[in-house]
Amino acid sequence: MTQRRSHVSGQNGFTLIETMIAIAILSFGIVSLVAVFGTAVAVTQNAEENLIARQKALQAMESIYTARNSQQITFSQIANIPSGIFTIGATQLLAAGPDGLVNTADDVPYAASAPCPAGPECLVLPGRDGILGTADDTAMSLTNFTRQIQIGTVLESDGVTINPNLKQITVTITYYAGASPVPRSYTVTGLISAFH
Repeated sequence: MTQRRSHVSGQNGFTLIETMIAIAILSFGIVSLVAVFGTAVAVTQNAEENLIARQKALQAMESIYTARNSQQITFSQIANIPSGIFTIGATQLLAAGPDGLVNTADDVPYAASAPCPAGPECLVLPGRDGILGTADDTAMSLTNFTRQIQIGTVLESDGVTINPNLKQITVTITYYAGASPVPRSYTVTGLISAFH
């Protein structure tokens, strides 16, 4: 007679429940990665608009300093209407008029130039070939951007007396990013003095 010996191996397989739990954990991880990837794509798409808002705010601020330094405008003109030349409230990004400053009463729409239509500012971006100035360039209209320039007074250290030689300039660019109904804004604040 032959004796049978049973060998008990230390290797056991996974049960069905253990396998289902592992699949559930793996699925949760994959869904989390997809959500992070979607957020990264949305942030990347908004990066271009954020950069444009920053540049437009800084350009407006710099144009005021340059106009003051070149004596194109006087210090007293650096104020909002009616005592100065800068408009009140948000306006579209139009071209500077004869005075060379944006957000003043003489601003004009941009002229049409391929591929941009006439109206608010429009940027020409490189097309599929990645080279600017070729036939596949695309237009990015800035109709969803507005700019507001606020000129305020600065108080002396006593908190009551207005400093006659110093003004605060606040430039705010507001825009809608993608399909979001909530506007975004970029604000730059600076001081300008009567002395240059």
